[in-house]
Amino acid sequence: MPHRVVVVGSSVAGIRTAQALRVEGDAEITVIGEEKDWPYDRPPLSKQLLAGTWDRDRIALLTKEEAAAAAITLRLGVAATGLDTAARRVRLSDGTETGYDTLVLATGVAARPSPWRPESGVHLLRTLGDSTELRRNLVPGSPVVVVGGGFIGAEAAAAARSAGCEVTVVDPVPVPMARIAGPVLGELLSQVHPRHGVRTRFGVGVRSVTGAQGDLTVTLDDGTRLRAAIVVVGIGAQPNVEWLTGSGLTVDDGVVCDEYLAAVGAPGVYAVGDVARWPHPHLGTLVRFEHWTNAADQARCAAHNIAHPDARVPYRPSDYVWSDQYDWKLQIVGRPQAGGTETLLGDLESERPRAALLHADAEGRLCAAVVLNWPKALLQCRRLIAAGAKAAEAQNLLNTPAQA
Repeated sequence: MPHRVVVVGSSVAGIRTAQALRVEGDAEITVIGEEKDWPYDRPPLSKQLLAGTWDRDRIALLTKEEAAAAAITLRLGVAATGLDTAARRVRLSDGTETGYDTLVLATGVAARPSPWRPESGVHLLRTLGDSTELRRNLVPGSPVVVVGGGFIGAEAAAAARSAGCEVTVVDPVPVPMARIAGPVLGELLSQVHPRHGVRTRFGVGVRSVTGAQGDLTVTLDDGTRLRAAIVVVGIGAQPNVEWLTGSGLTVDDGVVCDEYLAAVGAPGVYAVGDVARWPHPHLGTLVRFEHWTNAADQARCAAHNIAHPDARVPYRPSDYVWSDQYDWKLQIVGRPQAGGTETLLGDLESERPRAALLHADAEGRLCAAVVLNWPKALLQCRRLIAAGAKAAEAQNLLNTPAQA
């Protein structure tokens, strides 16, 4: 009998795992997906698809023809509801069970629910259905309030503004993007909203949302009332792990794994993507990354380790993430480390600033870079980080006219 691999989750981590497994050998591969929609890519949901510049076909991860050619079986529209690791069986929402020799958990995350529950009009943004429904409600001239100034909120605000809506972004943090870009670049990214006609209310939270779609009132902690036709809530995400209760796996803000992405608590189980929490080789702690690149990289690593159990390799992340906001692009590579220093380079004064924040570790090696609107700098920083180069080398290189 062929080795049976069951992948739970049909987004990028799950689909890329299945595809990589097929390249590795002739396992019997089944992908289980809760959503009925054929597998699609998620980053465009808050970018091109929401803005209306891409259609559904452009975000497909796997066509039916490709699945058939690769002998990958997909069971869509059915959720995993329980796991018996002793019997190696997954319980499903349609009342059936499926057995496995190896199980890959790729269930990702869900949008954190809105704490404000008016009659209607509050939108989350995580699935194709969410993006499609939100796009239908972006009526030119209508007021839209976005709660959350992180990646999802900023991208949703940009899409709503491009649709002609009157947009206000609210976040209790004074400089929301400083959490990931640092205070200087974070402040620049905060300014991109008003440059495009979007109002911001940073440093103040939301007290309540009342009314119904088309006639909502958003009351802020300082008493200000904002009128809105719809409200988009982007306040983070939480891993989809509830169904693993009683499975014996170690679940703590995700599925805890070892350096090979093997789940702790039971043999024959791996986790990849947003739901996996594993020991980062440089940070010295367990981490969980909600980024596309991490999901795709982990899929390849897990597939190799499943196909080659006697030659497993530890996961080494590329630590790359990006965000498109209006006509600006923010790219981050690597991870800042304790005891290091940082240096800011570039042109911060132009209408479309170009900058790179370089992070050096305690030994002076380049360990991370936050890059705004400077693609050449990003490429050079990725190369230098991989080579273990000194941050001073990156500074000298990026300060040359050829890198402009």
